[in-house]
Amino acid sequence: MKRVTGIGGIFFKAKDPAALGAWYRDHLGLDVADWNGAIFQWGGDGSEPGTTIWSPFAEDTTYMAPGSASFMINFRVADLDALLSTLRAEGCDVVDKTDSSEQGRFGWVIDPEGNKVELWEPPAG
Repeated sequence: MKRVTGIGGIFFKAKDPAALGAWYRDHLGLDVADWNGAIFQWGGDGSEPGTTIWSPFAEDTTYMAPGSASFMINFRVADLDALLSTLRAEGCDVVDKTDSSEQGRFGWVIDPEGNKVELWEPPAG
């Protein structure tokens, strides 16, 4: 079974996400959208196209809970259900919920140092 297929996003806490997004836009040229994040598109060179998201979150966000870090990495996966089942069988600390939206399906695992890791199965196409 293929596990991780790429990085889907990098999310981190910021004191002022809008100001930080503006800094990255103005100084590093990121195309920061109204939601304070940027989308990097890749592929088209014969590989399957995809996206990677860069996004600062509000400093008081609880989205990364129960992890204690100020960041969270989102990994693209091919089969979320199979991977979560395998991780549980391997004794990993898998969060007991998944979410679905038009962006795809999401699940989470907590690494040995308490970091919440997001697993994302993009929608077909």
